Order: sequence, then structure tokens, then C-alpha cells
Amino acid sequence: MKHSSKQVDCAEKLKVLADETRLAVLQLLINNPRYVGEMNAILGLEQSLLSHHLQVLRRANFVVGERDGKSVLYRLAPEVEVTTGKALNLGCCVLCFE
Repeated sequence: MKHSSKQVDCAEKLKVLADETRLAVLQLLINNPRYVGEMNAILGLEQSLLSHHLQVLRRANFVVGERDGKSVLYRLAPEVEVTTGKALNLGCCVLCFE
């Protein structure tokens, strides 16, 4: 059975989001941008682990980082649509945070 490119794209997005840490990062960023140090303090992760998850989210076009001196400010990527009720419209489905 052949899958459409939209189905493949959706499956790839969902694979990225199958990790609870990456979901937590997106939930932190849904309302406003945050610095890495701020996210680290909230999530209680080692810097290297958070950096790994942010890199995965960047490659999947969920977040973008902007250098601000020695810090990096992360925000949701422009193509990520935030709906009312703190949900992300992924194009193939809607991810709701409670």
C-alpha cells in the first residue's frame, strides 16, 4: 500500500512528538518564547539532554532558536499554528494540551 506524502509527513511529526520531553518543551513554548536556561530550570533536565530534544524539534520545524548574546531564545516555528484552547494544529491532526 502506497502512502501519500501528507501521510508520511504526519507520521514523521507524530514520531517526533512521541517523546514526553519534546511535548513538554512545546507546551512551555505555546504561550511565549523561552530561553534554554529557563526551560532547563522548569523541566529539570541536564543541559545536553534538553539541547538534544531542541535539536530534534528544530529539525522537524517545530521550534526556531534565536541567539541573544550567550543565550538562545526558542519559540514555536512560524509554520506551527496555535489554535484556541492551547492546541497545535499539525495539519493532519490537532495536539491539545490540558
